[in-house]
Amino acid sequence: MTAVVAEGLRKRFGSTEALRGVDLEVPRSTVLGLLGPNGAGKTTAVRILTTLLEPDGGRAEIDGIDVLADPREARSRIGLTGQYAAVDERLTGFENLEHVGRLFHLGRREARTRATELLERFDLTDAGGRVSGGYSGGMRRRLDIAMSLVGDPSVLFLDEPTTGLDPRSRIAVWETIDELTRSGTTTLLTTQYLDEADRLADQIVVIDHGLVIARGTPADLKAQVGGEQVIVTLADAAELDAAAGALAPHACGEPIADGATRSLRVPVETVVGAVPGFVRALDAAGVPVVDVTTHQVTLDDVFFALTGRPVEPDPGDGPPTGPDTEDSSR
Repeated sequence: MTAVVAEGLRKRFGSTEALRGVDLEVPRSTVLGLLGPNGAGKTTAVRILTTLLEPDGGRAEIDGIDVLADPREARSRIGLTGQYAAVDERLTGFENLEHVGRLFHLGRREARTRATELLERFDLTDAGGRVSGGYSGGMRRRLDIAMSLVGDPSVLFLDEPTTGLDPRSRIAVWETIDELTRSGTTTLLTTQYLDEADRLADQIVVIDHGLVIARGTPADLKAQVGGEQVIVTLADAAELDAAAGALAPHACGEPIADGATRSLRVPVETVVGAVPGFVRALDAAGVPVVDVTTHQVTLDDVFFALTGRPVEPDPGDGPPTGPDTEDSSR
């Protein structure tokens, strides 16, 4: 039931080791979020898995097909949407889809039928006869994903699919990915928006410096960096030790003190109902309090804890393999 497998993938560009032994598994009909800082190895891994780049070591399979031994057959199972839409803005939405169908060696009638089906599936029927250069960003991205599905792939690679889109368009793309997953499509997603990974991914793999440094469900990864927290701001930094002692019975881990902000971050099992208990404990200990707030850990916190860096847009972590690399699998 595994759609994507990578074992020990290695790739070097000159003196730079882009991948140093990456392992991945993506079960069928699920979404894997592949996260990492700029240059971490995400784009290189995607290029290898989509047959655009050969690894220096390791192996990879798509639907049980070795991507090195039989790249043509592997490509028949793959759809790829890159960071930038590959839509020909001189053509209508229908013509873009029909053109891709002909590139897949579909007959004219079959290509037209497939184009009509996808326009309906992506709510683009009314816009199908219009030149796509006039589409909104969200419409172009939906058309771009539709073009990736002309060949009816079982595995879809989405490389930062919502970069630059407005919130409404992002949600529309999320709904599209949900629908594809329900229909049986397996998706590997890279994204700079960690709320997007939290919303869409069944499993997350974090890569840094060419190595997998963490993997698990979004909830698992959040739990690794402390789960939920209560943040106490004191009137006097000299009282931090006293506050930590008073709150120890309420904590599920070691409190983190910050003298500069006179604050104490206390990990708890749940923030629900925690604040009144904290206030009473500090009052009983005679510790003056300025503020007590709660914080639920996000994937941004996880990412920063694991890598020491905030997430940023990724221009790619290795040299391109040719023009329009991100979309050339079509």
